[in-house]
Amino acid sequence: MRAVLRRPIITEKSTALREINRYVLEVDPTATKGDIRQEVEQRFKVTVLSVRTMRLLGKFRRRSGPVGGYQPERKKAIVTVKEGQQIKWEEVA
Repeated sequence: MRAVLRRPIITEKSTALREINRYVLEVDPTATKGDIRQEVEQRFKVTVLSVRTMRLLGKFRRRSGPVGGYQPERKKAIVTVKEGQQIKWEEVA
């Protein structure tokens, strides 16, 4: 079985979204919105109102001189939970 949820994404913008019950998570690139919703509801015992996803393509990074490579592709999800419920970051890891 694959792990759908990978880690929380903690940035200034995602911290501001927490105040309106939205949480930003890195998820498996093959996960669907239904998979994400089901996993979050089972793991954190919350009611998910909506799931928004986006793919982040791997960027090209130079190593030394002309040698370089691509970072892996990622997918992140913004999960909106019901008013009054919250996700504890300690439970994500």
